Amino acid sequence: MSTILHAAVRVPAWLVVAALWACASNAVLPRATGDQTVPRPDVRERVPEVRHYVAARATSPITIDGHLDERAWTAAPWTESFTDIEGAVRPAPRFRTRARMLWDDHYWYVAAELEEPDLWATIRERDAVIFRDNDFEIFVDPSQTTHRYFEIEMNQLATVWDLFLPKPYRDEGSADNSWNIDGLKIAVALDGTLNDPRDRDRHWTVELAIPWAAFADSGRNHVPPRAGDQWKLNFSRVEWDVDTAHGGYIKRKDSAGAPLPEHNWVWSPQGAVNMHLPELWGVVQFGGGAFQWHPADDAARWALRRIYYAERLYHQAHGSYAAELALLGVRHLPAGVRFRGSSTGWSADLGGADGTTWTIGSDGLVTRR
Repeated sequence: MSTILHAAVRVPAWLVVAALWACASNAVLPRATGDQTVPRPDVRERVPEVRHYVAARATSPITIDGHLDERAWTAAPWTESFTDIEGAVRPAPRFRTRARMLWDDHYWYVAAELEEPDLWATIRERDAVIFRDNDFEIFVDPSQTTHRYFEIEMNQLATVWDLFLPKPYRDEGSADNSWNIDGLKIAVALDGTLNDPRDRDRHWTVELAIPWAAFADSGRNHVPPRAGDQWKLNFSRVEWDVDTAHGGYIKRKDSAGAPLPEHNWVWSPQGAVNMHLPELWGVVQFGGGAFQWHPADDAARWALRRIYYAERLYHQAHGSYAAELALLGVRHLPAGVRFRGSSTGWSADLGGADGTTWTIGSDGLVTRR
């Protein structure tokens, strides 16, 4: 049954070390525990491989019905299949998830296809905690500063939780649930039967048209984007193990009677069980031809981010920040890093491409001047 629900080429020494680490850590590791505000050491030590997607302009009208059968959708490529949130050190997801994107002057179109043998959902209240059901999630940072970003979650009932974060939780940010997307169009198509364990389902498809005004952020962001503009982006899928009982589904429990932890499957791996590490998200480019790489800027930003991670860990250990860069033990930083620190705060900057300078501080905000 199909159901529709609307609602240069020198290799730095640190990179060699990281590559050797990656080879040595090819085995599947246990699920990460403890502090997840910084990624694993092997992730921290190298510039991330940027997953990217070039979104084409929609060439024909899009009807938001959950069925991706318009010509514009069929021409749009799928993203890579999602991986575990921690990356290749964890088992690959059991069910495939992939996404597509388009855009025009009025909307950003996002669609996803999620394989699922057991379709179920319970939450119908707007802005409830949707990931208590199986869900699909969008995280987008138009400014690429890791601050002032947006999150949208939806379940198989097309129930939505949309929220704004002035900065990540790790930097003492808090979610603003009052942010709502006026004019959002959403539909979910189910290839199977909802909340009925008597059959095996196949997948669910979600389709959204998000008005550009939702991301204007009081004029801070250029909307609609210009051809070639890039935004940081990630997608996530929360998947719970379930059993059947009393003609329905229940979350599978451990020996103590507590639900088993959820699975987190994502487009761009985070190296930690934490979606709120925006520096590790992928990039969407809105038109503009081939994807434009910026390796010098990427390297500069990541060198500063490594200092940020080291200062977080130092603060956790000592209750204050390191006033001197040498105290952090961050190896193989590029020449030109300027560091200013005290026990209560710090900042650092580094030159990037075309004479620009990148800056980061205690709160993790990355700016360019």
